Amino acid sequence: MLSSLSKLTAVQIGEIRKLEAELGKTLLSFSSYDVIAGNLSEDELSRVRDLEKKIGTSLIAVDPASSDRE
Repeated sequence: MLSSLSKLTAVQIGEIRKLEAELGKTLLSFSSYDVIAGNLSEDELSRVRDLEKKIGTSLIAVDPASSDRE
């Protein structure tokens, strides 16, 4: 299972912004996805880690078939 920021419609975003204004708080929306982690070779893993460092984020490799199920 993988969680990431949700893909929301303009209407959903509007509803969240309204509640944020009422609460005086920022809300983040996360969704969960069933994915299968991809197996990486040592070289591939090294390349992923290098890119993570370069762009300052975390990356997760998943099998192509599992990313189509979102």
